[in-house]
Amino acid sequence: MIDNESGEDYLESILRLSEKGKDVHSVDVARELGVSKPAVTKAMRILTQKGYVKIIDNHIHLTEAGDAYAKEIYAKHRTITDFLVKLGVGEDAAEADACRMEHLIGEETYAAIRRFLEGK
Repeated sequence: MIDNESGEDYLESILRLSEKGKDVHSVDVARELGVSKPAVTKAMRILTQKGYVKIIDNHIHLTEAGDAYAKEIYAKHRTITDFLVKLGVGEDAAEADACRMEHLIGEETYAAIRRFLEGK
C-alpha cells in the first residue's frame, strides 16, 4: 500500500501508458502527470523500493504487485468518473474530480457507488 496519492498517480500513469503498447520512460510519465523528470526519478526509486516498479534498460515496468495495485486504482478512477458523468457532470470535470476523489473515498462509499452503477 502506498501512503500518498502521488505514488498512486504514478502507478496509474505507468499502467495507462503501458496499455498503449509502448515502452514507458520517465519522460512519458513526467509529461502525463505534468511533473519534472527528477520528480519521476525520485518516485520511481521509492516505488522500486516498495516492490511496485522495476526499471530495465531505462524502461519502467510494473511488477505483479504494482500491476494489481495500479489496476485497482484505475478501476476506482473509472467507476467514480462514470458515476459523476451519470449525475450529469461533464466528462472533463468528472475525470479531473475522480482523480482527486479516488484517493479520499472510503470503501463503504465506493461500494455503494459500484452498487448504484450496477443498478442494485
